[in-house]
Amino acid sequence: MTRVHVIGTGLVGTSLGIALTAAGHAVTLQDPSPTAERLARDLRAGSLASTQEPAPDVVVVAAPPDVVADAVLEALGRWPAAVVTDVASVKESVLRAVRAGASAPQLERYVGSHPMAGRERSGAAAARGDLFDGRAWVVVPHETSTDAAVRAVTELARTVGAAVRVMPAHEHDEAVAAVSHVPQLAASVVAAALRELPEEAVGLAGQGLRDVTRIAASDPRLWTQILAGNAAAVADVLRHVRGELDDVLAALDALTRTEEAPGSLGVLSRVLESGNLGHARIPGKHGAAPTAYEVVSVVVPDEPGALARLLGDVGAAGVNLEDLHLEHGIGQAVGVAEIAVVPASVEPLRSALSGLGWRLHD
Repeated sequence: MTRVHVIGTGLVGTSLGIALTAAGHAVTLQDPSPTAERLARDLRAGSLASTQEPAPDVVVVAAPPDVVADAVLEALGRWPAAVVTDVASVKESVLRAVRAGASAPQLERYVGSHPMAGRERSGAAAARGDLFDGRAWVVVPHETSTDAAVRAVTELARTVGAAVRVMPAHEHDEAVAAVSHVPQLAASVVAAALRELPEEAVGLAGQGLRDVTRIAASDPRLWTQILAGNAAAVADVLRHVRGELDDVLAALDALTRTEEAPGSLGVLSRVLESGNLGHARIPGKHGAAPTAYEVVSVVVPDEPGALARLLGDVGAAGVNLEDLHLEHGIGQAVGVAEIAVVPASVEPLRSALSGLGWRLHD
């Protein structure tokens, strides 16, 4: 049994405590807010820390990005035998601050990390014990991290179901700028354009807009800190995106002047096809290699229990549902469930659902 002390009982800290407690580890909790501490305790994330507690084996700092380095330094000084990690979304700036304030022996016990897991909602109330299942957890050692410290953080991540990746801090920050931070900005920019639209226009929104803007509901204060901490890497990615957008704008402007506009359609097609290729590289479930799925679309009545019946019938057909999207506008009598399955399951599923009276949407 590992003794883990979690500093910060927000979404990630509380979810980690719930998962580790369920796995049989002894977890203690610390947060500047007594209410947040007690809520995390009541959610079975661990017990409140006391002076009588044995020293922890591992300390996890789940504090906001702008204070995480100070919290790491405090933990390194307070528990001289503990391995200390943090779960901040940026790593290089945190490592620089820790290097500046820690002694050489303390640095050996510090290993940064970052679970690639979260939700649009923040705080302990949104925590869940399966938050890390199948998600990447980046372990970020530096040149003086001991092997024992790296193993301790790696084992902690694997205990809660995460898939461990090991990267140096600068590579981590460059990677998350592209796969996390810029997508957050893009979703926010698209969603912001809806503010001044007439209600009639917003009412036309479908699942595509919901998918693109889902993460725009994330905490602005937290994301401001994250973007500030990774400003250089995010700016580099945005410059590339801006170049692509400039090409698209030039093509669209040319098409407004004349339908001929030589080369303009090619630019639009290239960007869309490049998007297909990029999307195809996104890993599959549980961090597996990308997998091509096909979609079976089913018309679902807007009535109690209809979706549950459909999912039950999919299971009864012996088909594993890989993903599900529900297209349904408020006030509509029906919706469309888009069920993603492996290609070999498409025809058996279509046949089974048709035989049970479901109307398929081609």
